[in-house]
Amino acid sequence: MKLLVYSAKEYEIPFLAAANNNKYRVSYLQEALDTNTAIKAVGFDAISIFSGDDASLLVLEKLRELGVRYITLRSAGYNNIYIKAAKQLGLKVANTPEYSPNAIAELAIGLLLALNRKIIPANDRVHSYNFLQDGLVGFDLNNKTAGIIGTGKIGSVMVKIMHGFGCKILACDINPNNVLVQKYNVNYVNLEELCTGSDMISLHVPLTGETHYMIRDIQFRKMKKNVILVNTARGAVVDTKALLLALEKDMIGAYGTDVYEKERGSFFQDHSKDGIKDPHLVKLLSYPNVLLTPHQGFVTKEALTNIAATTFYNLDCWTRDIVCKNELGYEAISS
Repeated sequence: MKLLVYSAKEYEIPFLAAANNNKYRVSYLQEALDTNTAIKAVGFDAISIFSGDDASLLVLEKLRELGVRYITLRSAGYNNIYIKAAKQLGLKVANTPEYSPNAIAELAIGLLLALNRKIIPANDRVHSYNFLQDGLVGFDLNNKTAGIIGTGKIGSVMVKIMHGFGCKILACDINPNNVLVQKYNVNYVNLEELCTGSDMISLHVPLTGETHYMIRDIQFRKMKKNVILVNTARGAVVDTKALLLALEKDMIGAYGTDVYEKERGSFFQDHSKDGIKDPHLVKLLSYPNVLLTPHQGFVTKEALTNIAATTFYNLDCWTRDIVCKNELGYEAISS
């Protein structure tokens, strides 16, 4: 089997090469998959894509015509691929569902702590030899209320960490986890109650029709004025325009995120010389109480090792014609 890896990053190639161990013929392409680069998959049986790649209907049709039969995603989320169309075209698709819940949750904690304790401005200040503490006041996490939206694998790790800080925990999920209730005294509430009662809120839900713009103007109006909102899920879980208005009107204390609603064209590229053209992203980055990282939640040695191993596990299943536990079917329809 021949595999083409789209959006291949230099730092992940060694992990993929080690996991492959010369079993498959693999080519790496730095470019993302889209209508223009789909042609580069000619002669390949399988492709591997990342969350920033475009696997819409038109792209999938091109891939099928070129002879591609398998698509393995190096991500847990699959909102960028039209699953129903893929199945109808006879393409098998699998994701990487549990590469490292700790990696994502720990980054969320890092964003929270950095914003709360003003670590970035403090660091900038002392590098200018200014050692004053004015404007660096934060708050103890102990005895505060943490709101966790989504208590799957990553959200459950987040609950554990926040419990360790001594926080009271509110959670919102369509499937409450009784283990978290018993072990960490988690109180499941609806979204309105969580937004109203939380001192910090962390998002850990997949992007679906139900979670798209889950956090919008009505939620911002219900949040505490000094709340810290953290998003390591997907950018479009938060309505960017509503977020910008909330920041402009000081309706929330801070926003920390590893994702953005419209990453394509901005993320995973170096724009230090030519700048970025997205006015909403420019505006978001202008706020001192916003901390944005470049979708790096998965960038740990452990996560990259697991992603690479799962990528080739998926291929192994297909080549051996056995059930792949990560294969996405009609029940995983993404629009």
